[in-house]
Amino acid sequence: MAMASATPTRLPLISKHTSFYLTNCLPQTRFSHCTAIRPATNRFKCSAGGQTGFFTRLGRLIKEKAKSDVEKIFSGFSKTRDNLAVIDELLLYWNLADTDKVLDELEEALLVSDFGPRITIKIVESLRDDILAGKLKSGPDIKDALKNSVLDLLTKKGNKTELQLGYRKPAVVLIVGVNGGGKTTSLGKLAYRLKNEGAKTLMAAGDTFRAAASDQLEIWAERTGCEIVVAEGEKAKASSVLSQAVKRGKEQGFDIVLCDTSGRLHTNYSLMEELVACKKAVGKVVNGAPNEILLVLDGTTGLNMLPQAREFNDVVGITGLILTKLDGSARGGCVVSVVDELGIPVKFVGVGEGVEDLQPFDAEAFVNAIFS
Repeated sequence: MAMASATPTRLPLISKHTSFYLTNCLPQTRFSHCTAIRPATNRFKCSAGGQTGFFTRLGRLIKEKAKSDVEKIFSGFSKTRDNLAVIDELLLYWNLADTDKVLDELEEALLVSDFGPRITIKIVESLRDDILAGKLKSGPDIKDALKNSVLDLLTKKGNKTELQLGYRKPAVVLIVGVNGGGKTTSLGKLAYRLKNEGAKTLMAAGDTFRAAASDQLEIWAERTGCEIVVAEGEKAKASSVLSQAVKRGKEQGFDIVLCDTSGRLHTNYSLMEELVACKKAVGKVVNGAPNEILLVLDGTTGLNMLPQAREFNDVVGITGLILTKLDGSARGGCVVSVVDELGIPVKFVGVGEGVEDLQPFDAEAFVNAIFS
């Protein structure tokens, strides 16, 4: 592990992609023997008042933005909407004699959109019962009942979609997930949202396995105006880096510390145990931390994301989900399946590559988007 030098020195350039950033930085400040603090070129100030009130307002503001960003949700779920468009055709000339045929085709449309067999059967059988009972008498009635069924599934088990940041500074958010799911990018986009709402945010580059991870997060620090803590030595432990970052956040009045972690297969026991060490390390610095453990799931994997979510939840206790890559070949029904299966709320969805395309999840907007 690298030892701190007697006098501050400039860090070597890690890659050509970050040279523009490191060249223009202030002189490096050493914080410990295992981490380096790199200030962003553009500092911003947080004008937060009381801690509890600030975090409450912050969560509410971000959730309210979901409603104003509803058009991006619509565009992000265009693939799912196309798959479910057949439902409107089925119900256009619906009549009671065609009930079984129509419901069979509706069931197929839901399955194609990754709603999962258990949820699909539950929804369709509920519709069948209401039709036979005379409660639903037209195509629009059935469509409304379908939307209400999906909304009910999402809100009953996953209603806490706001970030739960506690009442102590700094709030600590741990980002976890498998390789390639979009953890580092999601963390950067989340930092962008928090910064825009006035939160003084510190990033922690806890992905100590992937060489390019720190480079990637440094670029996000530059783009968002956040400061960052990175490992100096190649053998630095992730738990040590995150611990030092949270200590800095506590000592220097940061509102939030966003902690990146290495991607890992949910079947790798030793790597999953490392997450436990990371969780314990930040909890020793700030009582009750981490406030949120957000699992990033790749929406293109569909229902295959469920085994991942189960394992991560069993090991570290997931508090919220970020579903990414829902702008491509993903089928949005997986959102409903994950919430129904695990009872864990979706907090954000990634609907594009832009810096603003990590959208706060709003169940009503989601239902309207896929069934419009």
